[in-house]
Amino acid sequence: MPVLDRQDDVFILDIRDDEDCMHPAWIDAVHDLLDEIETRDGPRSLVTFTENDSFSSGLSLGGAVCGASGAGQEYVADVQGLLARMLTFPVVTVAALQGHTCAAGAVLSLAHDFRVMRRDRGSWWLPGSEAGLPFTAGVSALVRARLTAQVAHEVVVTARRFDGYDALAAEIVDRIADVDTMRQLAVDMARDHNHRAGPGLGEIKARMYASVVEALWPCAPGTQEALSTPGPPTTWRTRSGRCAAPHPVREQR
Repeated sequence: MPVLDRQDDVFILDIRDDEDCMHPAWIDAVHDLLDEIETRDGPRSLVTFTENDSFSSGLSLGGAVCGASGAGQEYVADVQGLLARMLTFPVVTVAALQGHTCAAGAVLSLAHDFRVMRRDRGSWWLPGSEAGLPFTAGVSALVRARLTAQVAHEVVVTARRFDGYDALAAEIVDRIADVDTMRQLAVDMARDHNHRAGPGLGEIKARMYASVVEALWPCAPGTQEALSTPGPPTTWRTRSGRCAAPHPVREQR
C-alpha cells in the first residue's frame, strides 16, 4: 500500500503499486495521504514515485483482472475522482516515472503538473485501442487537455509506446534522467514551486481545467459552484452513492 515520506518541504508519495492495479483500497489509501498533505500549512509540494518496474498500469475490483474496464460504475467514478483531485491538487505535483507507465498509470501521470521519466528503461503508452476499449469521456478530456492535439490522437488511436527520449520529444514528459538521479531531479523540480502551495493554486487549476473536472467528476456536491467560485471540490470519493460514473466503459472481452 502507498506510503508518504518527506524530504524537507517536499512530500514523496510512494504509490507502492505491488499488484500493478488501482484497486479500491489503494485509491482510498492515496486519498488519505493526499488529505494529510492538503491539510498541512506552509510551503510544500508533492512527488509521486514508485520503486516498482511499473507506475500503476491497470484497474481492479476484487477479482477483476488488472486492466479490465468493466469494474463497476462506482469504481470507475472513484478512479476518475482521484484523477480530478490530482489535476486540481493545491500544491505543485511531479510524477517520477521509474519504469513502464501505461493505461491508468499513464493517465494518472498526466494529472500531475510535471513528469520526469527514466531515460534508459521503460515506456509510456495508452493501450486501449489494442483491446478495442474506449476511454471514458473524462479520461479523453484529460488526455486532450494535457497533450498536444497530434500526440493525443496518436497515443489514443495507435497505442504507440514512447520511450523516454520519444516521450520528451512529444512533450509527454518534461525531463528525462538516469535511474539514480531521476527521483532527486523530481524532488528538485517540485521544491522550486513550494511557495505556490495553497487554496489559490487549487482554484487556478480548477478553473483552468474546469471542463475536464466536470467530465471526470460531474456530480460531486458543489462541483459547478466550485468551478466559478473559490476552491475546487472537496469530496472526491463515491461514498454513500454520492456519484456514479456517467460514462462506464465496456467489459474487456
